[in-house]
Amino acid sequence: MATIEVGGTAFGYDEAGEGPAVVLLHAALGDRRMWDAQFTELAATHRVIRYDRRGFGETRGEAGEHAHYEDLLALLDARGIEQAALVGASMGGACALDAALAAPERITRLALLGSGLTGQPWPDRMQADIARMTAELFPDGRLARYETREAEIDPADVQAMAEANIRYLVAGPSRDVSVLPPEMVKQVREMCEQVYHHDWTTPQWTERIPDTRHRLAEITTPALVVIGKADAPGLVELSAHLADSLPQAELVELDDTGHLPSMERPEKVNELLQRFLSRPQAHELGGHPVA
Repeated sequence: MATIEVGGTAFGYDEAGEGPAVVLLHAALGDRRMWDAQFTELAATHRVIRYDRRGFGETRGEAGEHAHYEDLLALLDARGIEQAALVGASMGGACALDAALAAPERITRLALLGSGLTGQPWPDRMQADIARMTAELFPDGRLARYETREAEIDPADVQAMAEANIRYLVAGPSRDVSVLPPEMVKQVREMCEQVYHHDWTTPQWTERIPDTRHRLAEITTPALVVIGKADAPGLVELSAHLADSLPQAELVELDDTGHLPSMERPEKVNELLQRFLSRPQAHELGGHPVA
């Protein structure tokens, strides 16, 4: 795996193909490897970039104050890319929306898969679910000590956090992990364990977080909103909200699919992305069709 230095930070990074630029932004429970199927597919027709965000995968977190969308725009500058389509999963989708507000002239398309939204709190029931799971895993409060770097990490806790994420998000609260392809689960587990190991050991840093919640109507970039119907209810509701709030958005709901459709249903996601990215630049999406 290669790296690219941006602003003094080395980012884990891959680039392939020629044509219109597309940047793949990974979810917060993984890294750029979650895009393996899309990276190969899209490189046949596009210049495709995927990278590990600050604090993920091969990219270390560094002390100080940073913003993920600023890293993204700086990476585009470093590669001489004036305009790009963004494909973001979960918090990668939130980063894509932030970038579209910060530099609308540079973003040509937004594909948002199980997207988050910067500044948007999770619904009460989702927060309660997460609080219950973490309380069960860490009844003695050692999670807080991990987060403040005050305790030596027990590898079993890293594994437990990864399994909790796989159960609740990757499979979804209404499904069993056994429905997922075993190789997918293996790769997600590896990525997610690395996420928590990094999160509890690398230097602490502060993320500058814009409040994007009330500015969605300003984002006139054509958008494709994709959500797995088996994902956490709060994320299903958020995707519907994004599709209703973004002026040029279409919503695609995938039956029996969890939080990472790019890995669980790669062929379908590739089909959706190729269709969306190949539309003429001036095309305006009408309505919110469901496929």
